[in-house]
Amino acid sequence: MRNENFDPDSGSGDDREFATGDYELEERHALRRVAGLSTELEDVTEVEYRQVRLERVVLAGVWTEGSVRDAERSLQELALLAETAGSVVLEGVIQRRDTPDPATYLGSGKARELRDIVVATGADTVICDGELTPGQLRQLEDIVKVKVVDRTWLILDIFAQHARSREGKAQVSLAQMQYLLPRLRGWGESLSRQGGGAGGGGGAGGGGVGTRGPGETKIETDRRRIRTQMSRLRRQLKEMEKSRTTQRAARHRAGTPAVAIAGYTNAGKSSLLNRLTGAGVLVENALFATLDPTVRRTRTPGGREITVADTVGFVRHLPHQLVEAFRSTLEEVRDADLILHIVDGSDDAPEEQIAAVREVLNEIEAGQVPELVVINKADVADPQTVAELLRREPHAVVVSARTGWGIDELMAAVERDLPTNLVDVQVLVPYARGDLVSRAHRQGEVLGEEHEESGTLLTARVPQSLANELASLADG
Repeated sequence: MRNENFDPDSGSGDDREFATGDYELEERHALRRVAGLSTELEDVTEVEYRQVRLERVVLAGVWTEGSVRDAERSLQELALLAETAGSVVLEGVIQRRDTPDPATYLGSGKARELRDIVVATGADTVICDGELTPGQLRQLEDIVKVKVVDRTWLILDIFAQHARSREGKAQVSLAQMQYLLPRLRGWGESLSRQGGGAGGGGGAGGGGVGTRGPGETKIETDRRRIRTQMSRLRRQLKEMEKSRTTQRAARHRAGTPAVAIAGYTNAGKSSLLNRLTGAGVLVENALFATLDPTVRRTRTPGGREITVADTVGFVRHLPHQLVEAFRSTLEEVRDADLILHIVDGSDDAPEEQIAAVREVLNEIEAGQVPELVVINKADVADPQTVAELLRREPHAVVVSARTGWGIDELMAAVERDLPTNLVDVQVLVPYARGDLVSRAHRQGEVLGEEHEESGTLLTARVPQSLANELASLADG
């Protein structure tokens, strides 16, 4: 079933849930073209940081469950990932199977059909919508005769492009090496053919994503080198983690509540951080534009000081290597007092975004942190979609980070949801210790101030640490 005129944006696809038995054998295993996909890829990896390009690509996905629309939506997201990385998408095909073929992902017959499409379009790379084993990569490349890259490696490439800080670059490099290490043998033969190894493929004009591994004759040498580099990166990240932990502990001791913004990539997290705090973080309409966490201070409507942290965006099937490598960064979320789970209300399937984000939150042990769902992009979202989301997620607010609509309601909700953990105090604070009065305003709730001859009589609710300091004044 080619169905070359099928338009995934027209809504004409059959959205029924399909069981395998609903198909004749030939139909089930046919490649189904997905129209409307077009877009460029550039990449860097720790294996000598070779920079190369993916120029003309064909996408291929195996559809094992759900509706036709679900499968096409997944491939459309893969096209966006490829576009973010800088490639031109020429064609996209999906195949219905119970499970991916263990040898060639699509099955050898359909892989040969894919080869015909590659030849017809002049593509130089195939990107598969899943994580392929070393054997699948090698055997599929043998059939299609061009580079094969999977979804995991594509996401790792995009992270490598967008990492700016020393910590971010180290995290991405570690994740790339964890992915690459078991695949050196699987890719060795094709990499030798495509110019892999220390002498080939260097520079921006190299062979494309996936060619930056070593050639087959260098496998053992490069395996040792990669393991050495991984050990070095883990040591560096451990040192950086100490600094981050120290900073979080200092904020905790000061009694400053921590709010973390988490959500699907390109849902508007950085825009929301800018709107809440005036942080001035770069905002791009691109997947994974923000990798390095940003922490800023702001105040609730009641005057309470809080920190707000922006974090890396999540995506369906976020590579496990990335979750592990970014674990110290993601602890900003795990250790928060409140998570603002931001959702793109204009997306075709926002409930899928929510499920994907919660899956990662559970993986980093942040599933128990109080959560406030923030439905963003209200200025462009379908009101019916927003209403349905509010029915599914009753503890939610609707905002537009771009226009500022709904931000006051959001901040009021944040103030309500944050744990108080405040202690009632009434103490005479000498005028020389006005800093303590200022801290009471920043960190707690001042109920009254009376200026007396020897100081300020302060009635307030403050964090325990500040209450202890104020109590020491009375003892003195």
